[in-house]
Amino acid sequence: MTIQATSAPTPRVPRRSPADLPFGFADRGLAQALAAEREEPAWLRAERIEAWKAFEALPVEANQLYTPYIDLRAAALEDVRPYVKDGPPGLGDDLDGLALPDGVHVETFGRWLERDPEGFRSAIEGGASLPAGDKLAMLARGFWSHGRHVEIAGGVAVTDPIVLRWRAGTPGRALITRTIVTLGAGASASIVEEQVPCGPQVDCAEGEGVPQSLFHGTTEVSLGAGASLAFASIQDLGPGQIAFQHRHATIGEAASLHWALAQLGGRLVRSRVDNRLEGDRSSVEQVEIVFGGEQQLFDLTSYTRHIGRDTTGNLLSKGALLDRSRSFMKGLITIEKSAVGTDSFLGEFGMNLSKAARAVAIPSLEIDQPDCRRAAHSSSVGPIDPSQLFYLESRGIAPDEARKFIVLGFLEPVVARVPLEIARDRLRDLLEAKWAAGLEAASAAA
Repeated sequence: MTIQATSAPTPRVPRRSPADLPFGFADRGLAQALAAEREEPAWLRAERIEAWKAFEALPVEANQLYTPYIDLRAAALEDVRPYVKDGPPGLGDDLDGLALPDGVHVETFGRWLERDPEGFRSAIEGGASLPAGDKLAMLARGFWSHGRHVEIAGGVAVTDPIVLRWRAGTPGRALITRTIVTLGAGASASIVEEQVPCGPQVDCAEGEGVPQSLFHGTTEVSLGAGASLAFASIQDLGPGQIAFQHRHATIGEAASLHWALAQLGGRLVRSRVDNRLEGDRSSVEQVEIVFGGEQQLFDLTSYTRHIGRDTTGNLLSKGALLDRSRSFMKGLITIEKSAVGTDSFLGEFGMNLSKAARAVAIPSLEIDQPDCRRAAHSSSVGPIDPSQLFYLESRGIAPDEARKFIVLGFLEPVVARVPLEIARDRLRDLLEAKWAAGLEAASAAA
C-alpha cells in the first residue's frame, strides 16, 4: 500500500478582537517626543497627553452593532515608526506656489501656529472638532505630525478648487495627519483631497514581504451660517498601505456640505464620517464609492445626526468587489427631538463580482422626532443581474465588455454626483484602470 504525503493546511491568521490594534507606538513617550522635538508650546504638550489618555481608555469600536465586523488581520504594523519632524518624499508639494485671495489661508499647522497662535490654540485644544468617544480620532488628536489648515473668511467665494495632497506609503513608516477646514458665514469653496503613494512600488527579494505603512488622517470641517463646501476625496494608495480616516463636520444654519469620497487603493481601509446638522435648514449630501480587488478590505461607517429644524441629509454608498475583496458599509441616521421637519435618506448597495467577494450593508435609523418629512433607508447586495448581461451580449457585446459596462454603470450615479469636474474625470480614469487590472489578473490566473 502506498501512502501519499499531503502538505499541512496553512494555518489561518487569528482574528483580531475589537480591543486590538496592529501597532504599539502610540504611547506617552511618543506624545512627549512630538512636543519636544517640534518645540511645541506647553499647552500643546498637555493636549497631546490628554488625547493619549483618552486613546488608551477607548475601544476601537464603541457601537455594539458594528463590533462583529472589525477585522484587522490584514494589518501588520507592529514595527512601523511614526514620523515626528520629517515626512514622506513629496509631502507638502501641494502648498508650493499657492496664490490665494484675501481672506483665504491654506497652510501647514506650523505656519498657522506662527501666524495666529490664539486661533490655532482655540481650534486644537480640547479636541472639540473630533468626536470624544472615538479611539482613532484620539489617535490623530494626540499623535499628529503634519497638518493642513484651510480658512475662508465670511462672504468670500473661492471659485478654483483647493487641492490638498497627502503622500504616504513609505514601508515601515506611519504618517498621522489632521486637516481643519473653517468657512465663515456666507463663504463658499471646493476642495479636492488626493491620497496617493509617495513613490513607486517597492519590491523585496523573493520570499520577503515589503513592510506595510500606515496613513491616518482626519478632516475636521466647520461651516458658518449660509456657507457652502464641496469636498471630494480620492484615495488611491498603494497595495501595502493601511489607512485610517476620520471626517467630522459641524454644519451651521442654512449651510450645505457635499462629501464625495472614493476608496480605491490600500490593503485595509477603515473610514468614519460624522455629520452634525446643528443649524436650522442645514444640509449634507454624501456619496461614497468603493472599488475593491484582490484581498482588499474596506470598513466604512457613517453617522449623521440631525439637530436643527428642517435639515436635509442624502447619503449614498456603492461598492463593487472583485476577487476576494470585502466591504462593510455601516450607517446610522439619528433624528433628535429638536429636529422637526427632517428629510433624511441613507442608501447602501454592493455588487459582488466573484463568488469569493463579500459585501455587507447595515443602514440604521434612530428617530426621536416623529414630525419628519422623510426618514428612510435602503440597501441591497448581490451579483451582476444576469438579465442585464444577457441583454448586452444578445446585442453583440463581448461578455467582459458587458460586465464592464454594467459595473461602471452601477457606480456612475455616484461618480456623477462628485461636485468637481476635475475629480469626476480622474475618478472615471482610475475606475477604468482598476477594471483593466482586475481583468488582466483574472486572465493570468486562468
